[in-house]
Amino acid sequence: MNIDLFDFELPADRIALRPAEPRDAARMLVLDGDAIRDAGVRDLPDLLAPGDVLVFNDTRVIPAQLEGLRGTARIGATLHKREGPRRWRAFVRNGKRLREGDEIRFGADGSVRATASDRGEDGSWALTFAGDAPVELLLARVGTMPLPPYIASKRAIDERDAQDYQTMFAREAGAVAAPTASLHFTPELIARIDAAGIARETLTLHVGAGTFLPVKVEDTDDHVMHAEWGRIDAATAERLNRVRANGGRLIAVGTTVLRLIESAADADGTIRPFEGDTSIFITPGYRFRGIDGLMTNFHLPRSTLFMLVSAWMGLDRMQAAYAHAIASGYRFYSYGDSSLLLPSGKG
Repeated sequence: MNIDLFDFELPADRIALRPAEPRDAARMLVLDGDAIRDAGVRDLPDLLAPGDVLVFNDTRVIPAQLEGLRGTARIGATLHKREGPRRWRAFVRNGKRLREGDEIRFGADGSVRATASDRGEDGSWALTFAGDAPVELLLARVGTMPLPPYIASKRAIDERDAQDYQTMFAREAGAVAAPTASLHFTPELIARIDAAGIARETLTLHVGAGTFLPVKVEDTDDHVMHAEWGRIDAATAERLNRVRANGGRLIAVGTTVLRLIESAADADGTIRPFEGDTSIFITPGYRFRGIDGLMTNFHLPRSTLFMLVSAWMGLDRMQAAYAHAIASGYRFYSYGDSSLLLPSGKG
């Protein structure tokens, strides 16, 4: 499909630079079949039914944005995928100044060192960190939260982001981008969800910085999707299958959850245990197997995530829903408002 089909005009002032306060005060657009209505995240317990299950991603964002020096040349690195105990794949600013075997010193005192190797076709480099200290400790010492470029280009990253860009479910360290649909949840909202008889499950998908990469080809068939590591254990898969067998709906909280479930689902919709990389790329025409609803934020034009929601709801429906959201003042992207997408016949 031509990438232009997934384009739309978004005023710059619709990009949220801070989350709603409190988090569950965000607005939520509900698209149920062809019907569009305005609601709030706090309305979620009333929009679902007892026996439904919300599935969250429990990945934890690491401080993966690094600044350093190769000699006197400034180098910026954003880690995006672990390749070994001390080796990470990274997108590098000023990467053309690097050569195989070059050492980069990160941090104000240059105490965290990494060696560059294996430049990829996408321009990324493998960085192997020196020493014996766990890489997570080194990152905590010199790294900052890797805010998306559409926020980081408009303001400085600060101490608030260390909390704001982490979900309440964050447990398994490894993501370099937040599963932002879950940023809206608070303990108070979860208590109401539990009281309404709506179940909760978690799985893990370590979101990579590749999620922000622009689509540079003209046709979706030519796009190479980034890979991310995920896991659904056997007990979780069994419980999810039981929910659907009992007539409940499986509601993915975020596109990361949807992508992992679809990677694990058989042709008949049975969700299998899964552990490994997934590079699933979902565009219109894809036949969904494992979910019944999706809660997600508003995505970039011409992005793989807008293609995904267009596959889920239909391109015309999503273009209409986004036009309504823009006209109604909804806030977009990672710190923005939410949507609940329920295809006709699925709700």
